[in-house]
Amino acid sequence: MSPNLSGAKNVLGTHLEVCSTDPMTGFYRDGCCNTGGQDVGLHVVCIVATAEFLEFSRARGNDLSTPMPMYQFPGLQPGDRWCLCAARWKEAFDAGKAPQVHLEATHISALEYADLEELQQYSV
Repeated sequence: MSPNLSGAKNVLGTHLEVCSTDPMTGFYRDGCCNTGGQDVGLHVVCIVATAEFLEFSRARGNDLSTPMPMYQFPGLQPGDRWCLCAARWKEAFDAGKAPQVHLEATHISALEYADLEELQQYSV
């Protein structure tokens, strides 16, 4: 995927790459895990969804499988890339249910929740 134009950095300290445009992801629905003041959930971890993780998230009260058109949310299927909230990824990591991560497309602010070493364990 091509790098974004925002100048944002990823967890490796290089330019933040696009996470997904199909489905279109990101808090700003720009394909990147960019963040800003309005993004209170910090949607900055570029994941590859798995059935196990989607079920874990649903059990925690965050159904990521059901489409919600009013939020431009298509609903995720296993294999989809998505910008996930950093706190949800860390919760899944602690429970042994974390999905894989695209480090180059994961915003540097994810390091406020997870260590680089933790993220690297799940690197695609």
